[in-house]
Amino acid sequence: MNVKPLADRIIIRPLEAEEKTAGGIIIPDAAKEKPMKGEVVAVGPGKISDSGSKVEMTLKPGDKVLYGKYSGTEIAIEGSEYLIMRESDVLAIF
Repeated sequence: MNVKPLADRIIIRPLEAEEKTAGGIIIPDAAKEKPMKGEVVAVGPGKISDSGSKVEMTLKPGDKVLYGKYSGTEIAIEGSEYLIMRESDVLAIF
């Protein structure tokens, strides 16, 4: 990937939505919800705080994360769909 996020932004590859419910019902593509899980692909260098010091990123490429349902901006890179968002939009690492 030739895209590098700036400041405290990260690029996430969304994980595929579930195809079946726990009860075994197959969910058609039109009814699937947006996935809220993804894998971090790239991270920016970190942001500069108000005092002028650099705030390091806590996420790293390869981390599996949970994020808000409507977080980030959808982008297409080399034919694949990704999300770009601020590190603070990530809710948890799993």
